[in-house]
Amino acid sequence: MTRARPTPFRRRRLRTAALIAALLAFAAPACTRSTGETIGAVAVGTGGAVASADPDATAAGLDVLRAGGSAADAAIAMALVLAVVHPHWGNLGGGGFAVARFEDEVTALDFRETAPGAAAPSMFLDAGGSAVPDSSWIGPLAAGVPGTPDGLYALHRRHGSLPWPELVEPAIRLARDGFTISARLHEAIEWSREELARFEESAAIWLPDGVPPSVGSRMVLPDLARTLRRYADGGPPGITSGPVARAIIAASKRYGGVLTLEDLAGYRAEWRQPVRISAFGWEIASMPLPSSGGIILGETFGMLERLGWSALPRASADRAHLLAEVWRRAYADRFLLGDPGTTEAKSADLLDPAWLDARAAGIERTAASRSEDVAPWSRARAPEPAETTHLSAVDAQGNLVALTTTLNGWFGCYLYIPGAGFMLNNEMDDFATVPGEPNAFGLVQGEANAIRPGRRSLSSMAPTIAWRNGEAIALGSRGGSRIPTTAAQVLLNRIVDGDSLAQAVRRPRLHHQWLPDELRYEEGSLSHGLRAALEQRGHRLKEVGGLGEVHAVRLRADGWMEAATDDEGRGAGAAGALLRPPSP
Repeated sequence: MTRARPTPFRRRRLRTAALIAALLAFAAPACTRSTGETIGAVAVGTGGAVASADPDATAAGLDVLRAGGSAADAAIAMALVLAVVHPHWGNLGGGGFAVARFEDEVTALDFRETAPGAAAPSMFLDAGGSAVPDSSWIGPLAAGVPGTPDGLYALHRRHGSLPWPELVEPAIRLARDGFTISARLHEAIEWSREELARFEESAAIWLPDGVPPSVGSRMVLPDLARTLRRYADGGPPGITSGPVARAIIAASKRYGGVLTLEDLAGYRAEWRQPVRISAFGWEIASMPLPSSGGIILGETFGMLERLGWSALPRASADRAHLLAEVWRRAYADRFLLGDPGTTEAKSADLLDPAWLDARAAGIERTAASRSEDVAPWSRARAPEPAETTHLSAVDAQGNLVALTTTLNGWFGCYLYIPGAGFMLNNEMDDFATVPGEPNAFGLVQGEANAIRPGRRSLSSMAPTIAWRNGEAIALGSRGGSRIPTTAAQVLLNRIVDGDSLAQAVRRPRLHHQWLPDELRYEEGSLSHGLRAALEQRGHRLKEVGGLGEVHAVRLRADGWMEAATDDEGRGAGAAGALLRPPSP
């Protein structure tokens, strides 16, 4: 099956000069605004900090913090601005997850899309039971019921402080008055040109005269501005009922979708108990099912701690080998996961100390396992009594939010909704449309994640918060199946090896996901000797572009706050911080 894939990130190499520049940026931020804010690749302050994929979104988050808003308020404003300026990643037609820590209470919000009421296991199969090419990827049949409208509103109801309309206003202004087409958005449109051209509605907006808008040109989205105004005035019903909802259903039905008005109006975000992990002296909270991200992080840290990972030399074959082996096992267990109501294994099963003991004990330190020999968890085997965008925010009170949203693929199912102003997701591909066959990210999934009406498909998103002795970190990443391994490595860099936030975010990364059986590494990140040592142990190596894209914030024990984003090799974002707390 041929599917559009994101273009590889530009080549990158980690150099000493880059680290020095990052450290200097803490002392001299790239841009100081007259409002007492700094925006750059890294930033520090005492009044709050934010990190996102775009300067406009970061600026909106800082403005909210300066007005006395909470970390949740800042996250909402940033998410909505990203919905305008980066419509290919995540917007009102998608969904996501958030993990928050407010006054020592840690919460997890699930606003993952659900399967429509008319969804069926065979909806992407032909009469012979074979998958119909691209049917779960392109067109509105691939769309789940969007969760973002209710999800952001639910986050505000629980953790917000500023009036709701104030948080939507920055996005309204950008959609109404215009924003500048960035190189990243232009590249995404160019890469998705063939798919966008299948729908005249999408082509009219994103391919005027048959070509993408040029970098630096001005884009105005009046339909989206009107939708956001309805959202500001009426909350989720401004989108899930009335003219916007009718526009969604009309466009969906025109191209064979099965969404209904009842699906849209009936969606509700769910508050869940986060996955809690204690490792290397830190407390960590991440996203539970229907995201596999928190469970994979828990298994990763649990096995590494048992294997003495922190005592091994940094940038060594021993460490890289153990990362590959623990991820091989964690992703094998992922095969059993799905909607919380139907999953074949739960976090309690996979994070049970006895299971982690057994998993760690099965790792050979000098030879790679074969993925075909690594079976997922089962009750019989268990020991007796186991394309996204991310943003992070910390406010002046030390409250933190890590929030990840997505449409799944770039531009979702590629259908723009006239009268609504946004794209629909293609999250149905994250179900096991054909159990046992790989999806667009190469993940092989089981019956627990099969399509059923109302189910939430399994995700890899991993918004995460970690804390110890007055220090706290909120982070997450984009990158599909590579999200949990990216988040794990950034955390290990900080909590085990003591990196600064900027150093932790920018070090080279590896990835293994059980199937395909290969250890992926970023271009130029492994020396010839290290590659040879890993190959000698039996690892199949594959050089790839940037793995993930991290946006993180950190509350330091001394009260200062930092924000950091990935460098250009993975897709540079924007970090920002208030130099002083907002006035009472």
